[in-house]
Amino acid sequence: MGRRKIDIAEVKDPNDRQVTFSKRRTGLFKKANDLSVKCGAELAIVMFSPAKRPYSFGHPSVNVVADKFLRKNPTSNYVRENDAPDDEVDDIERLRQQLSVVEVHINEEQKKATELDEREKEQETSEAQNKELQNSPVLRRMVEDYVDAIEVSECMLLLAKEPVIGISNRPICKRRRRN
Repeated sequence: MGRRKIDIAEVKDPNDRQVTFSKRRTGLFKKANDLSVKCGAELAIVMFSPAKRPYSFGHPSVNVVADKFLRKNPTSNYVRENDAPDDEVDDIERLRQQLSVVEVHINEEQKKATELDEREKEQETSEAQNKELQNSPVLRRMVEDYVDAIEVSECMLLLAKEPVIGISNRPICKRRRRN
């Protein structure tokens, strides 16, 4: 079925409005980060939630971009690519790419760490259950019964191979009845 066009209007329910704000804010900040990393753009985003809480994102920082925008401090500490020599621009781009790679590795390692934590918790719970079972008198009695049954089976097998002295090992034959 594809995407449908929706009308842009204010969300009426306050809970739905807060959820929509949170999701859209996260997406907007991700897009801004991509833009700053891929294009080297200096940007700042300042917004207030429906609950009047402030949220901001900036690259290199909100203050640097705001100062530059308001012309309080037209030359920021951030190296502008237009003013930098070509070799510095290449270095900046190379460092940005390295930063992106490192961020990806950090995210992957964090995912691995959470998976390992979950596995460790599962293992701890299973070890605790194993200890409970080992100390269980019911389980201990069941194991003893199985050991006794195995010993009896071994004795029966030995008797089948070597009969007791005085008992013949000949097969029992059925006699025919005469009518």
